Amino acid sequence: MKAQFNGRWRHLRDRLRQGGDRGSGSVELAVLATVVLFLGFAAIQTGMYFHARSVARSAATQGVEAGRQIGSSPDDGVAQAQQLLAKYDSVRSASVSAEGSGTEQIRITVRGTVATLVPGLELSVVQHAEAPVERWVGAP
Repeated sequence: MKAQFNGRWRHLRDRLRQGGDRGSGSVELAVLATVVLFLGFAAIQTGMYFHARSVARSAATQGVEAGRQIGSSPDDGVAQAQQLLAKYDSVRSASVSAEGSGTEQIRITVRGTVATLVPGLELSVVQHAEAPVERWVGAP
C-alpha cells in the first residue's frame, strides 16, 4: 500500500514538474487583452477629446467672424457659434458667451463637456477666440 502511495505521489510530482505551467497561456492572454482594450479605449477617448476641442475652437472662431462684421453684434456671433455646435454635437452641455466683448473687440467663449466612454469621467473643454470689430475709418 505504501509503495502504491509513493508511486502515485512520484507520478503526480513528475507531472507537475513537466507541465507546471499548463494553462498559463490563458491567463497571459486575459491580462494582455485587458491591457490592449484599455489602450484602445484610451486612444478613442483622446480622439474624442481633441475632436470636441477642435469643434469648440471652430465655433468660437466662426462666432467671432460673424460678430465682428459691420452692423453685427456679439449676439450674432453667439448665435453663429451655437448653430455650429448644434450641427456637430460633439461638445455636450455647450454654453457660448460673449463676455469680454466691447465696442472695439469681440470675444466668444465656448464651454462644454466631452462625451466619455468611462462612466463618471467628466472632461471639460473651454475655447475662446477674439478679434477687433470692423469699423469705418475716415481718410486722413
